[in-house]
Amino acid sequence: MDDYSFLHNGEMYDPNIEELMDEQQEYKMRLFKFNQTEPIEKNKRKKLLEEMFAEFGENSYIEPPLNANWGGKFVHIGKNVYANFNLTLVDDTHIYIGDYVMMGPNVVIISGNHPTSIALRKKGLQYNQSVKIGDNVWIGTGTQILPGVEIGENSVIGAGSVVTKSIPANVVAAGVPCKVIREVED
Repeated sequence: MDDYSFLHNGEMYDPNIEELMDEQQEYKMRLFKFNQTEPIEKNKRKKLLEEMFAEFGENSYIEPPLNANWGGKFVHIGKNVYANFNLTLVDDTHIYIGDYVMMGPNVVIISGNHPTSIALRKKGLQYNQSVKIGDNVWIGTGTQILPGVEIGENSVIGAGSVVTKSIPANVVAAGVPCKVIREVED
């Protein structure tokens, strides 16, 4: 399938299209291979990550296991990014992660969403909204970032936060839902 515009334009679609699901499985196979690597296979891991992701910056690293709907196909990772164990990427559309971003264990970044309408949910429809994380952001362990959210550069997201709305640059934010607590101190 060559045209992915319906994944990226914010309109509802049926994710159960057989051709789409078949292609998605191909990307999940690369993810499976990555998660089966041994700790000493750092070069193999690096090569797989560079193949799996839309962009994978220099000196970036993700600890396995990694979970991703599309195996990273729509994820753009900058340079010097570190993600600890159990990163989950619901990458049904683009996820942008800037340079020098750090993520603790069990971070979840979600770009796929479902309608609140009962009738539409019964049909299994979904829509997607991209997520953008600026440069030099620190995301604490167990944080969940929801579709459409943007996190500004230099910000810190406290552990266990649920980020439902965009967070500006240069702040510390935390909570459920995540809210700005104060400005970042240098």
